[in-house]
This record gives sequence, structure tokens and C-alpha cells, in this order.
Amino acid sequence: MSDGLVARLKRPLDTRADFGEAFAGEWRGLGAAELATRSVRLAGGPVPLGDLLHISGSANGALRLEGDFSRADRVGAGLASGTITVVGQVGDEAGLGMSGGALIIEGDAGRRAGAASSGYRRGMTGGELIVRGSAGPEAGASMRRGLIAIGGDAAEYAGLGLIAGTIVVFGASAAGAGQWSKRGSLVALGSVTPPATYTYACTYWPPHVGLILTRLRDVYRLPVRDIHITGRYRRYSGDLAELGKGEILAWQAE
Repeated sequence: MSDGLVARLKRPLDTRADFGEAFAGEWRGLGAAELATRSVRLAGGPVPLGDLLHISGSANGALRLEGDFSRADRVGAGLASGTITVVGQVGDEAGLGMSGGALIIEGDAGRRAGAASSGYRRGMTGGELIVRGSAGPEAGASMRRGLIAIGGDAAEYAGLGLIAGTIVVFGASAAGAGQWSKRGSLVALGSVTPPATYTYACTYWPPHVGLILTRLRDVYRLPVRDIHITGRYRRYSGDLAELGKGEILAWQAE
């Protein structure tokens, strides 16, 4: 069976590049030559993906991006199916508005990973965004459905305006986590301080969290411990400045 497509940067990016059109929608059946014709936007205008990347392999719904993509914004934006793996870090707005498939980032992600596109009220509507490193501010902003897992720390305002879906943060969650959330869950395995507009509800064992964490461990090999699955969580309800039907679940180490 083919391992899928591999795309390697031909040279380091010397300016920011917008990959928002490169993998949006259905791309799983595209071969290397077809994928190379998709557009990337640079400061001087659009260029074919093949001008920046050497693409090889066979289409099977999987793509591996290799090189320094720290200046690449909107990687995986609009992703609807298939699996894209980035070996290293990416720029801002990775997985912006994705609706399906899986985007796996082996390093850090910049601002607004999995968030809503400019002018849109909804962010991710499906799929799984896995960031093994840390994520910049506003990860999952206005997220509607799907799953975001952050293996490191989450910067300010993770889950800002969360509508639904689940965000799991393994490291520390900075200030403003879950601010203005309407529904949805932010699961904090590290330190978190809920906003003042959240209220403590109870401490309990949430079975749905165990199912999510088991999948993250078994499928994506994230560092889930047994005690994360069987342990108790402090549940905070909020944001009471909005519908108040969201929650922050803070794992209790003891």
C-alpha cells in the first residue's frame, strides 16, 4: 500500500505564504502532478504549489509536509477529508475552518489554529486537529464541531467564543480559556484558571472524556496517562455572559 504523498520544501520560505487554498475541500484523489497545480499566495500573488514544494508519491488520502513551515499560514484551512501531517511547526491559522479529516502538526502552531475564517461566525465544523507542541492565542476560536488536541501549552483565549466541540490541552492553559463560550468543552489536563464568568458546578468522573482521551492515546500517541482517563475533573459551567452551556473540565491530579 502506498504511504501517500510527500511534499518537501524546495527552499526555505523567505516570506509568509498563505496555503489556505492548497488543501481545501476534496483533494484525496489528486496525484502529485495535480496537487502541484494548486495555488499558494505569496506577497507578489498566487503561485503553483509545485513552485515551492517537490511532491512525490501516490494519492491515498495522506500527505506529509516536510521542511520549515513556520512562515506558512492557513495550512490545512478548509480541510474536509484525508490526513495531512506537518513535520515541524506551522504559522498562523492552521486548520482554519476545517470540516473533516485530520491535520497533525508535529511541532508548534501559531495564532488561531482551528479558528473561524475572517468574516465567518463559525470555526472548525468537524475533523481532528492535533498539535503535538504548543498553540498560539485563540486556538479553536468560534469552533462549532470537531476535536482539537494541544500536546503543550495553549496561549491566551483558547476556545474563545466556543460554540461546540472539544479542545483538550495537555499543558498549561493561559488566561481567557473558554472566554465567551456558548457550548462545548475545554478539557484542561494542566493548569487552568476559569474566567470569572464561569461557576464551579461539581467534581466528577466524565465518561465522555475517557473516550476522547483513549482515542488520542491509541490513534495519535499523545501522552495520555491512565489517571487522566479514570481520574476526577472539576467542572466549571460558563460562559455565563453567554448561554452558559459550555464547560471547562480541570483534571485533578490527586
